[in-house]
Amino acid sequence: METTNFKIDSSNSNIDWTGRKVTGAHNGTIGIKEGHFILNDGKINGGNIVINTSTIKILDVTDPDTNAQFAGHLASDDFFSIEKFPTAAFDILSVKEVSNHTYYLEGNLTIKDITHLVGFETEVKSNQNTLYLAGKLIIDRTKYDIKFRSGNFFKDLGDTLIYNDFELDFNITAEATFSAQSKN
Repeated sequence: METTNFKIDSSNSNIDWTGRKVTGAHNGTIGIKEGHFILNDGKINGGNIVINTSTIKILDVTDPDTNAQFAGHLASDDFFSIEKFPTAAFDILSVKEVSNHTYYLEGNLTIKDITHLVGFETEVKSNQNTLYLAGKLIIDRTKYDIKFRSGNFFKDLGDTLIYNDFELDFNITAEATFSAQSKN
């Protein structure tokens, strides 16, 4: 069995986020701090991704003062408590091959030191030394104590309601760091 470790290339990887509310949506980016994937005989077998929550950016709010105010709110305890929790993480627990190049990853997602099991499909492409993953993860923010303007916790929000689910669309590039032969 050949095992290869692929280290995430943060500068060539991106995560786009979208949060929706009654009156529209907001979107932006968030950076990957570090991470890796383990491949056994060319198939993903494990790994993790660590998100740097302090890199969250809002792309749809162009006024600098409004953007800074919104970014400060996302950093606050109403949302991600970035000062207390500067990272979020996804640790792969199991991998199922759905079809050629498509996998279902299941693992522990930790946000604000709260961990829940999540799963999602990802498309995986690779060449000898580079691995590419693309997919979408939909997260119920209320499971991670992000309840601001959630209809589950507040009444009569009207058009100020923010939907519980937010999306992370990711495109990740990882580079091979070593190969090792093992006998199993």
